[in-house]
Amino acid sequence: MKIDPYLHAALLLQGAGKEISKDHIVAVLKAAGVSAEEAKATVLAEAVKGVNFEELLKAAAMPVAAAPAAAAPAEHKKEEKKEDPAKQEAAAAEGLASLFG
Repeated sequence: MKIDPYLHAALLLQGAGKEISKDHIVAVLKAAGVSAEEAKATVLAEAVKGVNFEELLKAAAMPVAAAPAAAAPAEHKKEEKKEDPAKQEAAAAEGLASLFG
């Protein structure tokens, strides 16, 4: 998967507290050795006007932070399954006993 350098330039500018403009995006890309298309830079600069990157990044990070909490019940279920083998053996023994009489 190729990561878009234009988006990285916009994030870099945001993190540096700079205006995300066509000229700034092009300058960042050129400084990184990337051939910049001014049309793409213009479209991106217009698209991100008014976007609150901090809120966007927090929202994107929330599912990652919630993942360990979601894993906890699964671990609990695994512990319950560890207790079940004795019950399973008893049920299997009953099943075999019913075959023989």
